[in-house]
Amino acid sequence: MKIYSLLSIFLIIIFLSCQKEVQINGIYVDFDKIEKVKNDLKKGEQKYTRAYNILIQKAESALNEGPFSVMDKKRTPPSGDKHDYLSMGPYWWPDPKKTDGLPYIRRDGEVNPETRGDNVDRTSAAKLFSNIETLGWAFYFSDEKKYAEKAIKLIETWFINPETLMNPNLEYAQGIPGRTEGRGIGIIDWSGINRLITPFQILEATGYLQNETKTQLHNWFEEYHNWLVSSKKGIDEDDYFNNHGTWYDVQVVGIELMLGKTKLAKTRLEQVKNKRIALQIEPDGSQPHELERTKSLGYSTMNLRGFIHLAKMGEKKNVDLWNFETQDGRSIKKALNFLLPVAQSKNKWTYQQLGHLDDAIETLKINFQMAGSLFNEPDYVTVAKSIKNTENNIETLLYPF
Repeated sequence: MKIYSLLSIFLIIIFLSCQKEVQINGIYVDFDKIEKVKNDLKKGEQKYTRAYNILIQKAESALNEGPFSVMDKKRTPPSGDKHDYLSMGPYWWPDPKKTDGLPYIRRDGEVNPETRGDNVDRTSAAKLFSNIETLGWAFYFSDEKKYAEKAIKLIETWFINPETLMNPNLEYAQGIPGRTEGRGIGIIDWSGINRLITPFQILEATGYLQNETKTQLHNWFEEYHNWLVSSKKGIDEDDYFNNHGTWYDVQVVGIELMLGKTKLAKTRLEQVKNKRIALQIEPDGSQPHELERTKSLGYSTMNLRGFIHLAKMGEKKNVDLWNFETQDGRSIKKALNFLLPVAQSKNKWTYQQLGHLDDAIETLKINFQMAGSLFNEPDYVTVAKSIKNTENNIETLLYPF
């Protein structure tokens, strides 16, 4: 009996050790809360079942899509190297007064179809981000290895295989025919990098991201980080005054935390206080640089989502961006509270918003779901509970309350 008891203790120790090994210190999300969602699903509780089933449906579709590569686009970047990422400014159109349409002219908020599809890399990159996120989380919640294996294939194709990889820069992002080959503001194309980094963390913690693959992937992001912080286009974006600057920080800090550059990350997070919050948010919580756009609610929502990510990352590094407030009252909370009555349907949105306003409001509500979950704000949770078709949003699983 003693032998069996010792064996049982030994097995328990091994199990607990394995559990400790797969704990994830989330960069953009709180895995302690998400683990509770996973446990609730295993128990058969219904609160998250519909959202989980939709996630799995999307993952099943993702198994049959891709892999994606910068080599698939029809056009060749100005460098002559298809390995370079290529995109075009979405709001720029041929000048109807010119025979060749050059130089293109700007129509803010109106997307030129020429800037989408297989002409450029932006569409493939969007699918890459979406599918890796879907597959990574489907694997996390279901423990089905087929999702992890597909995610790894997508990673290897885009970042590692010499024949198909993307060069680690965005030199030719959001170019404008007749004006420029690429712009610093094209870095916004990769604003959703959290959708890649968190799945990377999942795959690494569970042992699916093998050491060689991890090393090559980290080397790619090391080079990309160096380009972000030292290239002219990267420096231009760092100096930008609106959502571009915010999401530049979301990218750079996330990569720095992934690569273990914690001192650099903490320094940049501290700079968010005076470089972003103090300059982008008014004392009443409005965001003037976003309000002047033709999709003012959409851009206000987008910028705030970046700030929520930064506040979450700051929390991990003892930089309290969530409660930070300038002497004249500028803060992330003020910005959310400025939009709160709109999300509550108490006030109408009085600024310009091209497209369907109702859709923009539903997207705004997701910000309150994230903030309510991450920072335990009851008023925001109340708004989150009013989201329509909440099961279609992965945030239902990632930001529980």
